Amino acid sequence: MSRQVTDSTGVILESPDKKLRIQFFQREDAAHHKTMYYHVFHNNREVIHESALDIQLDNHLSESAMALKIDRHARWCENLVVRKKTAWTKDTTWKPVYGERSTIHDHYNAVTIELVKDDNPDYVMQVELRAYNAGVAFRYFFPEHPKGSYYRVTAENTEFSLPEGTMAWYAGWAQAPYHLLPLQQWPDESERPLTLQLPGGKWACLAEAGLTDYSRTKFKLSKDKPNTILTAMHDPADLVSPVGTPWRVIMIADTPGQLVENNDIILNLNAPSRIADPKWIKPGKIMREMTLTMDGARAVIDFASAHGMQYLLFDWKWYGPAFTFTSDATKVVAPLDMPALVEYGKQKGIGIWLYVNQQALMAQQDSLFTVFHRWGIKGVKFGFVQVGSHRWTVWLQEAIRKAAENQIMVNVHDDYRPTGEQRTWPNLMTAEGIRGNEEMPDATHNTVLPFTRFISGAADYTLCYYDKRIKTTHAHQLALAAVYYSPIQTLFWYDKPAFSQNEPELEFWEKVPVNWDETRVLQGAPGEYVCTARRSGNDWYVGTITNNNARQVKVALDFLQPGKKYTACIYSDDAAVNTATHVRIDKRSVTSSAVLDVKLQPSGGQAIRITAIQ
Repeated sequence: MSRQVTDSTGVILESPDKKLRIQFFQREDAAHHKTMYYHVFHNNREVIHESALDIQLDNHLSESAMALKIDRHARWCENLVVRKKTAWTKDTTWKPVYGERSTIHDHYNAVTIELVKDDNPDYVMQVELRAYNAGVAFRYFFPEHPKGSYYRVTAENTEFSLPEGTMAWYAGWAQAPYHLLPLQQWPDESERPLTLQLPGGKWACLAEAGLTDYSRTKFKLSKDKPNTILTAMHDPADLVSPVGTPWRVIMIADTPGQLVENNDIILNLNAPSRIADPKWIKPGKIMREMTLTMDGARAVIDFASAHGMQYLLFDWKWYGPAFTFTSDATKVVAPLDMPALVEYGKQKGIGIWLYVNQQALMAQQDSLFTVFHRWGIKGVKFGFVQVGSHRWTVWLQEAIRKAAENQIMVNVHDDYRPTGEQRTWPNLMTAEGIRGNEEMPDATHNTVLPFTRFISGAADYTLCYYDKRIKTTHAHQLALAAVYYSPIQTLFWYDKPAFSQNEPELEFWEKVPVNWDETRVLQGAPGEYVCTARRSGNDWYVGTITNNNARQVKVALDFLQPGKKYTACIYSDDAAVNTATHVRIDKRSVTSSAVLDVKLQPSGGQAIRITAIQ
């Protein structure tokens, strides 16, 4: 039974643990025009002040073409009347094909508020509210129009009114650096998810879930309401009912690490998997091959196989110039014998991925994935895709679907960020949408990412090890494989097999999984440091990284099973170690009562592999 309470002003909906509460209501102005509002409370403290719920439509062309009554209201929602409220509770679990956890709990209270235009009963809109323990979510839904009118959404004016003193981790585009800014004078719209530091110590995150048939929305500041953020649509969306907008998500937590641990809310707001038999979807570690020669390819396959990896990626230009429609991605123009390399990789346990730019994807996607499947290709990295508009959102979802039909895994690069649709299409393994090692960011930036970009899901940061441009220590890079989640984890970006001296600490990358049974953020804060522990079976992997400053932290191992003994293999920075990478390896016996004293160099890190003693 749902825990919401209805009253004359609207709906009050509580989370299952009763800590979160969202209230919906309408209010009329002097001209009898109505506006929908909501506000959110956490432990009886208001964290989202009274904020407007509003979406603007202009259907006059469809209405004219179909000889229907033309809606002439200045604001489409101004004459909506509540007709019905329906409430329910859901409490289930489901198992993802891969993920940061082996089991995901989907537990929420919900209510659907059905509204109708007072002068046109054919126009019905539903406001759907959900309250999870991790946060609240809402969206607008349009049931099937009885006379077939189409829906053109020209703006979504949803507000988020926040307490004075709120600070935001602002990023102007998907691969931008982050800046901690007040809610005033932003240089541009901000990407999502948007992590917020609230006065009084609480944390929040504004996110988008279920972006599949709509225009991307970022966040902008209200011009006339202080401390208020608005959704900002990339462009209008032309929709066919029944259809819903993406979910607007407000996560609230006592610590920033809880935001990361609760990011399953994004997946839960998407449809279940549409892939009936996902056995061909196999997470793994990947290294790219840049010489596009047979000798270079065999060397990478040999290196990847020797170092516990599963895939090789042939980077762009293997089929010719990437930014032209004249290149044919079903023809290999580089001096590569693709069938021979697929077979050689198969013998070594290494599958082949191919980079394909958007031009070839657009021109050939109806047949391209079929050809690749026949070749024995395991995955495709989509390059330089356009994102944001309704057109490109739909195109990308269709490309991922067509890849799935041909058992092709996908990695989407450049400005795209997932919104949980990897639950529906788990062949969408990872995505860029992150300022990673292509730009060689500093350690401080790296500590921001777990609490911001990674809330939306897997990210292909492209870990490096030998490149001289790295702005962190080597133990920092090692630890990122445990701190950052990606079921296709790129290692040795910009590196070549010849750079390696088979340093002993590479065993951490050899052993570290990319698919997890449990994930915990033990401590940390964006811009400062982070310590993350992940479990696969009986083994734990712990990654700790600091910003540009040295730091000393104590890491309690109380997440281990009490009464059991473990061996901890610790990889840390030490200038005294006589290798080019200066990583020391220590082993010690530990139990759940152990507390490790972790000393981190500036821009440093530490990686730990903890295995049970049999």
